[in-house]
Amino acid sequence: MSSTPAFLAPLTLAPRSAAFRTNAIARPALVGRHRRARNAVLHQQRLTIRAAEPAVPVEVIDETFENEVLKTSETLPVLVDFYAEWCGPCKLVAPLMDWAAAEFDGQLKVVKIDTEKNERFVNDYTIRGLPTFAVFKNGTAYGLREGAMGKAELERYITEYMAA
Repeated sequence: MSSTPAFLAPLTLAPRSAAFRTNAIARPALVGRHRRARNAVLHQQRLTIRAAEPAVPVEVIDETFENEVLKTSETLPVLVDFYAEWCGPCKLVAPLMDWAAAEFDGQLKVVKIDTEKNERFVNDYTIRGLPTFAVFKNGTAYGLREGAMGKAELERYITEYMAA
């Protein structure tokens, strides 16, 4: 009689037939072990996928403006969205700010400033309508633009002032 390899131990050949039969005790444990191992790998992959947080616009207030916008703009362009909670077009553009933060992650920082809570910016940057956008480079605001815009127009606006 030949010795059966360990990985074939649960399977035996019936003496008078060519059919295989399984050892009923070993198989469920073997399947369960593989299922748990596979589920552990899938769970680890899901955790890894969730670990990468998408870039989102940063909410800036008067006290953090200098550090978040002016100092950052010396090394990285900063897109500023001046908005208000009650502004309808501002709400329509909000998802585009999320898109811009993710799309230009590492090339551009996106920040939002609520003009109702931070009124000094209305006078400092002569904001007459909302939403108003500006790209800051080296501490200076370029391309002040008022009004909502679509995705293609926003992308053109960003790339134009990033290159300038």
